[in-house]
Amino acid sequence: MERSELLAAIKDRMPERRYIHTIGVADTAMKLAERFGENVKSAEIAGILHDSCKHADREWMKEIILQEKMDSNLLDFHHELWHGPVGAYVAKTEFAIEDEDILNAIHYHTTGRKDASDLEKIIYIADLIEPNRKFPGIEELRKAAVELDLHSLSIVCVKHSIQFLMHQNQAVFPDSFNFYNDLLIQKRG
Repeated sequence: MERSELLAAIKDRMPERRYIHTIGVADTAMKLAERFGENVKSAEIAGILHDSCKHADREWMKEIILQEKMDSNLLDFHHELWHGPVGAYVAKTEFAIEDEDILNAIHYHTTGRKDASDLEKIIYIADLIEPNRKFPGIEELRKAAVELDLHSLSIVCVKHSIQFLMHQNQAVFPDSFNFYNDLLIQKRG
């Protein structure tokens, strides 16, 4: 499917603000993919579909998680995490996306994970820094996105996300810690 078709297919699934965010993520992901030598079209598709289930019915998402035998630990954490894995399921079943890298980028865009691909890192970062986001520290993250390599930028972004959750007294899904630790271990070589 082309950009216009994908955007038309998801537009009614979310409020206008989320739709604007989605376009921002897709555009940011494309720029990052170009900068870091990744597939720009894959980044665009993953960016467009990453939040396709963000406003889906919670009970339905829970059913999909159980039915598809996804990580049941998800159900012990905030439902905000569910839309990534369920979104990957929808991308595959409804939008006929077969590229595992795109599916994983959608699946793990809120948490990251150990051994994340470059596309996964790009979608994770794009979701955090797209132009419509406003939160303390966003300008530093955007500056880092221009100055740092993809690996270092991933460390800065996941560190910011973990610290934010900890300051909010929220549980941090293990994949995020695994993402952070894996990036640091790789950096040490």
